[in-house]
Amino acid sequence: MTYRLVRTLFAALLLLGMRAACAAEPVVYGPELQEFPYPFAVQRFVFESQRQQMHMAYMDLLPEKSNGRTVVLMHGKNFCGATWEHTMRFLSAQGYRVIAPDQIGFCKSTKPAAYQYSFQQLAHNTHALLTRLGIQRVTLIGHSTGGMLATRYSLMFSKQVEQLVMVNPIGLEDWKAEGVPSLTIDQWYARELLVTDERIRNYERSTYYVNEWRPEYEIWVQMLAGMFRGPGREVIAWHSALIYDMIFNQPVLYEFGQLAMPTLLLIGDKDNTAIGKDLASPDVRARLGNYPELARRAATLIPLAELIRFSDLGHAPQMQDKERFHQALAAGLAKLSASTAD
Repeated sequence: MTYRLVRTLFAALLLLGMRAACAAEPVVYGPELQEFPYPFAVQRFVFESQRQQMHMAYMDLLPEKSNGRTVVLMHGKNFCGATWEHTMRFLSAQGYRVIAPDQIGFCKSTKPAAYQYSFQQLAHNTHALLTRLGIQRVTLIGHSTGGMLATRYSLMFSKQVEQLVMVNPIGLEDWKAEGVPSLTIDQWYARELLVTDERIRNYERSTYYVNEWRPEYEIWVQMLAGMFRGPGREVIAWHSALIYDMIFNQPVLYEFGQLAMPTLLLIGDKDNTAIGKDLASPDVRARLGNYPELARRAATLIPLAELIRFSDLGHAPQMQDKERFHQALAAGLAKLSASTAD
């Protein structure tokens, strides 16, 4: 039995154990998601940022037979590197080296005592990691908030991004400009202190999975809820508030026209994500999060965009229908590669 197979089986057993634990009693995790098992070995990139030493957790999956290319996966706000597990396995089987970091402020990475969050800063952090690993050219795949980060990274380091893929990115509209009221960070913090597993589950069911629920989704609910139950609850809530403020106040859609690389949009049409939608008046709320229209508009704004839509999927198509998503991803990447060769 090969080491790779042993490692895969071990990770699968750990995740099965986690699912059983989730069913038995509430789990508790530390502020860096201690004790939550990741599917592949977690490494740490230690660096200094804003006068503080910190670490970025990441997984680095090498393929058995390389195609010479590297994919960097950027997670969303309520996600972690671990939620990319199936996509990591798929891309590795296709020959890609796959890097999946947890951004600073998320999951297994540092939650600094004080931090000026910006998409520019997170992009610089990720670029520093890739520089340390000796990676010069990448395909970026960003989901949800990770789509906003991938956009910013691609604008800042355009010569190093071969292809850009956005999976149900948020930020396809400017919620503040559309009429959603602004909140202070203290108000975001107060809201985040109210997070429970029930609230997470209800939100994910309606937004990510089109009002469907499967037992396999529960582990991701407990991943988040476990941190809010733990000793770092206030730390988690505070950083979540800071990140919401960043998302709300740093739109990227106005710069879509500057994206120079081939770009693939993979969109679940049933998504209805809009930050702060519950704060808006009924008439504003009714027009927010219209992903079919937002996707069409984004595809016209991005010069070299290809749009693939899933009419029946929600905010997380890579988790809701993995096989169909991966088939579309492979076809889309091949088409982008062909257009680059031409």
